[in-house]
Amino acid sequence: MRKQGMVVLLVLALALSTVAATGAQEQAGNVTPVIGRSASESSAIPRVQTINDEGGPVIVVGAVTYTNRFFTDGVAQPLVILEDQAGFVDRNRFFIMPPESQVMGQITSDFYTSPFTYSISLPIEPQGSLRDVDNDGAQDTGVMVFTPAYWTNTFGDPFLEERDLYGGGWSTAYAGTRINPNPNAEDEVIGGKYVVYAPDDQQGFPTGFGPDGLLFTEDDPIALLPQGYTVVDLDTDPFTFDRSRRAVVDLIEGERSAADDFSSMSYTSAFDAMIDLLRREYAFTEYKGLDWDAISTTYRPRFEAAEANGDIEAYRKALFEFVLTVPDGHVGTSAFPDNEFAYNTEGSIGIAFRDVDDGRVLVNYVVAGSPADEAGMALGTEIIAINGIPIDEWVEDTLAYSGPFSAPHVERLQKLRYASRFPLSSEVEVTFQNPGDAEPTTMTFTPIPERESWTFSSFNVGRTGFELPVDYRILDSGYGYVKIDSFSDNEVLTVQLWERMIRALNDNGVPGVIIDMRQNGGGSGFLADQMAAYFFDEQLTVGNTGFYDEELGAFYFDERGVNKFYPPAEDMRYHGQVAVLVGPNCNSACEFFSHDMTVQERAAIVGQYPTAGLGGSVAQFIMPEGEIVQYTIGQAVDADGNIHIEGKGVAPTVQVPVNEETLFSEGDPVLDAAVAYLDGATAVEVVPGGALAVGDSTSGTLEPGVRVQYELAVEEGDFISIFLGDETGDLDTVLRIYDIAGNLLLENDDASDSTFNSAFEELEIPGGFDTLILEAATYNDASTGAFTLEVVDLTGD
Repeated sequence: MRKQGMVVLLVLALALSTVAATGAQEQAGNVTPVIGRSASESSAIPRVQTINDEGGPVIVVGAVTYTNRFFTDGVAQPLVILEDQAGFVDRNRFFIMPPESQVMGQITSDFYTSPFTYSISLPIEPQGSLRDVDNDGAQDTGVMVFTPAYWTNTFGDPFLEERDLYGGGWSTAYAGTRINPNPNAEDEVIGGKYVVYAPDDQQGFPTGFGPDGLLFTEDDPIALLPQGYTVVDLDTDPFTFDRSRRAVVDLIEGERSAADDFSSMSYTSAFDAMIDLLRREYAFTEYKGLDWDAISTTYRPRFEAAEANGDIEAYRKALFEFVLTVPDGHVGTSAFPDNEFAYNTEGSIGIAFRDVDDGRVLVNYVVAGSPADEAGMALGTEIIAINGIPIDEWVEDTLAYSGPFSAPHVERLQKLRYASRFPLSSEVEVTFQNPGDAEPTTMTFTPIPERESWTFSSFNVGRTGFELPVDYRILDSGYGYVKIDSFSDNEVLTVQLWERMIRALNDNGVPGVIIDMRQNGGGSGFLADQMAAYFFDEQLTVGNTGFYDEELGAFYFDERGVNKFYPPAEDMRYHGQVAVLVGPNCNSACEFFSHDMTVQERAAIVGQYPTAGLGGSVAQFIMPEGEIVQYTIGQAVDADGNIHIEGKGVAPTVQVPVNEETLFSEGDPVLDAAVAYLDGATAVEVVPGGALAVGDSTSGTLEPGVRVQYELAVEEGDFISIFLGDETGDLDTVLRIYDIAGNLLLENDDASDSTFNSAFEELEIPGGFDTLILEAATYNDASTGAFTLEVVDLTGD
């Protein structure tokens, strides 16, 4: 889960606000100052007034209280560490805490029950980053500034790396410090506690925020710290300097992370508070043309009536229907009308139906022995009207309890499901036309209690609940296939499976991979971005997210808080062809991953429909009776600042038709289309390079999808070495040798661990060969570069 602000794309996609580096000092550990403070200089600065002077803390303990319901999602390795705060001192949002500075604590109670507790034993000699914070114009040794902070470790070794740190910086939630909640305040520390280490008693530290209200600036009042650790309480004026042996520092959830709680209010007061919150913080009010005054006028009387009558069910019904007025699939409530849903959907005549591209609505499932089956309906039967209402109008007027929806195509598909469901007590008149019939037929049916057709039409058909977050295999076509089930499952397991797959694809030279995103409910947007980064070589910017700022009265996009790829090590990147399968059940973080793969046209997007169109970060608040409401708080945009997903989704670049052939297929037409795409994308053109003799050298240029073959004249007993590469050794070449009939004899990718170039050394040519075919190519036929092919004669050596 993205720690900063703990707002998630469900995505969970809140990016850390980043602040440009301002001349960061990068010294860490125990260093000798270039210039020290003299005794006379030190005597001019007062010493801090300490309390509980027991020699300084040796252990820090505290509690971590969380109200954010997404806090534990995907967390497998929760950590509380002593966090190096040099990033904040420098205002460097890209500061990476040195591993040696990361003092790991222990979580001492159940992490999944709030509050949980922690304990950190302080090292005798910490290895944090020294910073001179007294602003006296002289370069002094400085101090190490820490605060306890909660993190999750997802990538790599037990320490936090750049990706674990969301690109670097300092904690803005669940830390000992309190952060200004306004996005344009650039994550300024405004309170809380620091654990400060002074290597000697000559180091100054602020005793207050100074006139500008900012910490570590030139107007801070300064006093000298005692040697060792001191806990500094920033919530007092002046600051309090505590030298207790056992320090208590509770971690602060932060205003941006904590859930708003209206549960103690009356129904009407809570409704007013909800409208006020959404009016300010809902991310797409203008984009969707929402009129909160008009919505309030419609629904407030229902909340007033429910309050006056003490009617809990009327209140819940009003809350549910209020939520349906916001056309956003991220918006929802726990106030679901279970009994009404069951009554209106428990019956069916035994069919499911879908639109096809030519505008007809066709039956695509018939339950054996059902009323529809007995009436002769079959696959391809056209539904023309229900209860005398034309089918398009009937579908449009149907209530889909799975709403609201961001995108019209998702709403239509869900309404088609609900349009075939009826109360058991009803009678249903259906006008239909079977394939081959000259005229439509109208019949009256009595619904039966069946869920078979309902399950068939579900977006989640086939899922069992036992799915791994990443599941992969090799298809008969020779391409890799991976299904990403979620970005909210165990994040460590997700990354481990993902990296295992990448290694397998690379180790086996798999030319293409199909990534199935069609049943992915979302999760961590940051995790989605970083999993996409395994297909790229550059730290590309892929978007940003804006949040409402109380001071500005508008949404603020921090230009230094953009969403980026942080590519893994080179050997963990995949350069083969990629096809991504999408559909209307690819939600939120799934859509960010899918969009990421369109950057630089890295992958083909294959599907019949766009993704769900859920393009933002979400938060939740609590209403009376414990009901939860979720809303979109972050406005996600692409690298150019355009709203790119909300209400639209990620559209296929390889469009698969919806017709009788695909609708009634017993296979997977979308997967088949992806295989066909990869067949074309991985097709290799073999270009003749000419003739070579032993001792010759030739040069050329390799392009993606192109191999160059040379005819090498040889004789029995020739002793040769063959080298293929470039001057730097960075071109990832593949050298192959075939016989004259085209049979592969030898293949080499990397000549050694220190080069990507290829070679065969000290080959002795046996009898029976007078011509060999040498083939120059790149790994997965995916790269471009100049090459040299050299055949070295070793016969005389």
